[in-house]
Amino acid sequence: MPQRLTLLLGALIVMTATDASAQVQPRNGWQVIETDLSHADLLDRLVAAVPQEGMGVVTQAGPTGTARGRGIDIPENRVVGVFNNQYAVDILALSTAAMIEAPVRFYITEDPDGSATLSWKEPSFVFAPYADEGGDALTRLAQELDARFSAIAARATAE
Repeated sequence: MPQRLTLLLGALIVMTATDASAQVQPRNGWQVIETDLSHADLLDRLVAAVPQEGMGVVTQAGPTGTARGRGIDIPENRVVGVFNNQYAVDILALSTAAMIEAPVRFYITEDPDGSATLSWKEPSFVFAPYADEGGDALTRLAQELDARFSAIAARATAE
């Protein structure tokens, strides 16, 4: 009986974790935009919007396809790293340690109704721990990045 109870509790935890992870909730330093777009459409629109704001898609990663190959069905999600070389060079000149945060990432998650949510940590929030080292110049660069990320998000989610 204890083994059966353990399996039941394990299944309940997995189901709860899956339900809880389906939607990103607003939190300090994050922007979250719910859309009516599908995950695939939002991803395509995000990737197309990035260069229009002078940035580049540096990385993309998501566990959904690999999980599916293992027989595990999870909602679509993708992390898209965005940056450009000029910001990298400028930030490196101010704080070598701050570059651990690059590229700054957008996160696209599939919601239970099949729509998708776009979220990201604001660059000013991401780079804030390095402000003592990088000074006002790093703060200004991070605020410039905030504006670019907001513009990318606005393009990607515009109706």
